[in-house]
Amino acid sequence: MKKLLAVSVCFLFFALAAGADQVIEEIVARVNNDVITRSELNRSREQLAQEIRQNNIDQAKATEGEKNVLRDLIDRQLLLQKGKDLGITGETEVVKELDRIRKEMKLENMEDLEKAAQAQGVSFEDYKQNLKDSIVTQQVISREVGGHIQITPEEIKKFYDEHVKDMQQPEMIRLSEILIAPTPPPPPAAEGKPAPPVPDPTPEQIAAAEQKANQAAAEIKAGAKFEDVAKKYSDGPTAQDGGSIGDFKRGTLAKSLEDLTFGMKAGQVSDPVRTKQGFVILKVAAHQQAGTPSLKDVESDIQQQLYLDKLQPELRKYLTKLREDAYIDIKQGFVDTGASPNQTKPVITNSQVAEAKTKLKRKKHFVVF
Repeated sequence: MKKLLAVSVCFLFFALAAGADQVIEEIVARVNNDVITRSELNRSREQLAQEIRQNNIDQAKATEGEKNVLRDLIDRQLLLQKGKDLGITGETEVVKELDRIRKEMKLENMEDLEKAAQAQGVSFEDYKQNLKDSIVTQQVISREVGGHIQITPEEIKKFYDEHVKDMQQPEMIRLSEILIAPTPPPPPAAEGKPAPPVPDPTPEQIAAAEQKANQAAAEIKAGAKFEDVAKKYSDGPTAQDGGSIGDFKRGTLAKSLEDLTFGMKAGQVSDPVRTKQGFVILKVAAHQQAGTPSLKDVESDIQQQLYLDKLQPELRKYLTKLREDAYIDIKQGFVDTGASPNQTKPVITNSQVAEAKTKLKRKKHFVVF
């Protein structure tokens, strides 16, 4: 049986708005007993605009995204309501994710994480709530939609055969480094003045750096993990990440380093090598040979791609069904691009007036439509 939306809230909203000195919010959509406000809509539009700028999204996709902002907010509200019906809280996952973020930022405790958020002008409570909402919606999608998607071996083989020409790969290596610089960083420049030049290392500094590099290499050969040694010794910018510096194709490294590293197998570690920056120890974390990968090598990637291809239309069907089982009302002038022609408009009942008044005593004033 469909839920009844407490649309009698309208009458109380009008009364509040009439007696209020200042308007705080304006409702643009109601989704069952929840509302979407203009400020939420504007905030989502601003976030989308920022993503478009940062990711250089083409104009067609940008226009499509802007058109669907309200639709996406309604989608989220429907999924959150479904999560509540299913008993999905996301509480445990939020704690784990926050702890992971804390460790990644190398902070001592949650209070430090909260301070870091506040220092960036972010409300920690809002951040936690957004994280929780994201976890709940993803779990609902996984359970209600993704769990019903099947990918057969025949589909995987067909995809591979049809895209085999697109799977040609260049030879590529993934590198990690331990960099031992012979000189410390220069002192910071005085205010208003350029940074002083980096002095040439002295023979003693070079010898000390070489000795330190040899010590690091000896520890790796003795069984120490490369990543741990990088954190201990490296002066490189990625030292605390275990020294990972990314993927490289042929032609992107200095010739001497390319000849060395492309001749190594995955997992091999070089002896210390003298460079302009100092002494570097390189590890080939992965070595991809040129050519077409086998089906076995890319099977999991193909399965993931097929899953995503199937997920989007199935998710849209599911959200359409949620709309048809819900009561959704949109303010005139706004459009839900995911609306179904089978949706039902809200029904006003006198029994909901008292409930609405009780709830709104604890809420902000709203302008209604």
